[in-house]
Amino acid sequence: VPFKIYKIKEVNIYTDDAFESRNKPLQDSISYNDYNLYSYGKMRYRPKALTDAVFISKGNIFRDLDRTRTYRHLNELKTFKYPNIEYLENEKDTTLTANIYLTPRKKYGLGFDVNVSQSNIQSVGFSFSTSLLIRNIFRGAETLEASAIGAIGASKDGSADNDQFFDINEIGADLKLTIPGFFFPFKTEKIIPKYMSPSTRISIGFTSQTNIGLDKQTVNGIFNYRWNPSQTVTNSFDLFNTQYVKNLNPGNYFNVYQNSFESLESIALNVYNTPSDFIFIDGNGNENLIKARADDFIDLVRQDTGFETTNPDEFQTVNNIRERKNRLTENNLIFASNFSYVKDKRENLFDENFSIFKVKLEIAGNVLATTSKILGLKKNSDNRFELFGVAYSQYAKTEFDYIKHWRLGRNNVLAMRSYFGIAIPYGNSNNIPFSKSFFAGGANDNRAWTAYNLGPGSSDSNNEFNEANMKLAFSLEYRYNLFGNVKGAFFVDAGNIWNVLDDVEDDNATFNDFSSIKDIAIGAGFGLRYDFGFFVLRGDIGFKAYDPSFKNQNRWFNEFNFGHAVYNIGINYPF
Repeated sequence: VPFKIYKIKEVNIYTDDAFESRNKPLQDSISYNDYNLYSYGKMRYRPKALTDAVFISKGNIFRDLDRTRTYRHLNELKTFKYPNIEYLENEKDTTLTANIYLTPRKKYGLGFDVNVSQSNIQSVGFSFSTSLLIRNIFRGAETLEASAIGAIGASKDGSADNDQFFDINEIGADLKLTIPGFFFPFKTEKIIPKYMSPSTRISIGFTSQTNIGLDKQTVNGIFNYRWNPSQTVTNSFDLFNTQYVKNLNPGNYFNVYQNSFESLESIALNVYNTPSDFIFIDGNGNENLIKARADDFIDLVRQDTGFETTNPDEFQTVNNIRERKNRLTENNLIFASNFSYVKDKRENLFDENFSIFKVKLEIAGNVLATTSKILGLKKNSDNRFELFGVAYSQYAKTEFDYIKHWRLGRNNVLAMRSYFGIAIPYGNSNNIPFSKSFFAGGANDNRAWTAYNLGPGSSDSNNEFNEANMKLAFSLEYRYNLFGNVKGAFFVDAGNIWNVLDDVEDDNATFNDFSSIKDIAIGAGFGLRYDFGFFVLRGDIGFKAYDPSFKNQNRWFNEFNFGHAVYNIGINYPF
């Protein structure tokens, strides 16, 4: 016979194997579901936590697949070093004894990190973070990670009222518990068998920001299930994903969003017959709109039906500023559930001939909507139900993301990415919370525009943070090797964001029908990358090939030059 068929006679699991313990006597043992568990000290693990990760079973025929799955699932516990599995032949028959040796990692892990950064809101910033990892915290191979971050920075704008150089600060803390298997009231193995590596993640977090935007406090909590039906597919389901965002300083809006105020001031001084008590004269004799009365000026204009008739464009601009201010300054309460599907065909980190397909579906506010009357929730002046004094968000959101790489020769790669996302408010909401909206531009998007600077639609917006509730994006990039670890690339990026089915009334920012496809912005450029092995440092220069914000002029190649180029720095490839 070419080979023998072996059956497993017994399975022994040594839970605290170490070289220095090999000649010591075993102190503790237990038998559980035909598995024998041994320990050189007191048993520190509940048997089920370990046997659920073992696919080698007593009475079964030897299969190398069972050994491979056992290696993988024991590693996924993140509690042991790489396990050692040995099979011993029994001389009297064709059976095997399987011995599994597990060496525990240190129970506690401590980490520190320091970062220096720069962004569109700060000239320089420093962040300090620390994390504590506790393994096997409840004797079931669970891991508990507690982390904290503190950051300071120097702002670029004048939104701060003091003369401190480091006038920006942020603090935050997170707590995350990972449990092997599904934490559920009844057994789920018939629905999600253990070979799919089911796990449960429970996390809570808090952040507080000062002089960053409107000074926010955020509290979030997530209850998540994750499983892998195959080696290429990962499913994730957030049963609860809650977020509460409180703006501590909404009165600072026009200090933070200076461009909105400047547009308002221009109308007040040059177009509208503004009463004198809205105006002050500075030391140079120039008239200025009193910033503290900006909201009063908005109300004054909106009540002026004559101005709406004679100056519809300016009236619409004021209305847009009001709508945007209300949306960005309101507190958010989000009770959502979401499901994501990822199919990643990469065989390893060096594979350059693969595809990745991602889908995410999210629903928010439906549970509260169906129970609002039972809970006795009251409606506010906008006819929206409130919980804890905040109108909860209700929307449906979906995202599709497809990435494909083709290897062209030994060192050349053609990479493509296509993306579509849309979030529709309904019921208790007229718009999407800022944290759930889409933006365009930046080092990982359309590189001919800076982040948040593209769109929505064909609007020539000078807002600091442009966002909307629908997005289309497409990128194509040719990557090639120059010499050594230096690589080059040519790329084309296309896409934009739009408002759709919400309360935004600006036609230029709205996706009306397929004719709005003409507002897709196109950028092109080239880049250099240096591969350090463990990460890639990337520099890309993007040029505006087609700019939809040019309305009465030719949109093609109007600013296709180095003077209007965008210079991007990024870590790793954009897709």
